[in-house]
Amino acid sequence: MIDYDSIVERASRRLAKTVSRRSVLRTLGTLLVGASSLPLLPVARGQSGVKEKGDQAACDYWRYCAIDGFLCACCGGSVTTCPPGTEPAPITWVGTCRNAADGQNYIVSYNDCCGKSSCGRCLCNRNEGDAPLYRPPVSNDYDWCVGSNANVPYHCTVSRIVGVADKTG
Repeated sequence: MIDYDSIVERASRRLAKTVSRRSVLRTLGTLLVGASSLPLLPVARGQSGVKEKGDQAACDYWRYCAIDGFLCACCGGSVTTCPPGTEPAPITWVGTCRNAADGQNYIVSYNDCCGKSSCGRCLCNRNEGDAPLYRPPVSNDYDWCVGSNANVPYHCTVSRIVGVADKTG
């Protein structure tokens, strides 16, 4: 039978003979500071450098191929940012839209912006690739604000490019 207590005791005594308390504290401090700065590192949060053309406040704009809601570009925000006083819902639906400017298909994430009453301007209901309600990630018929704070109303919708669609599939 293995005596774990004695193994740990021997390892601890050996470590105590070779390592000072200051070096252990310095190492722990370095790890804590390093771990706390991890969220500050840059992260790819969508595609940049995509050729854009067209009116972002028009329903026929290429990114809106699977949208159902008011366009944030008409409501004080932009195609990718929620208007002041609102916040993006933590859950989204996705669609695949073709950009005529470069001929590529892109995966687009649609985020409802929540926190104010409905914008009421630029209603756009395009259902390309929309799936039934029992397939939530690809259905645009949900009020996605239900995933945010309790009783937060829907205001408008943004569309963010999250990647290039796979050409093989």
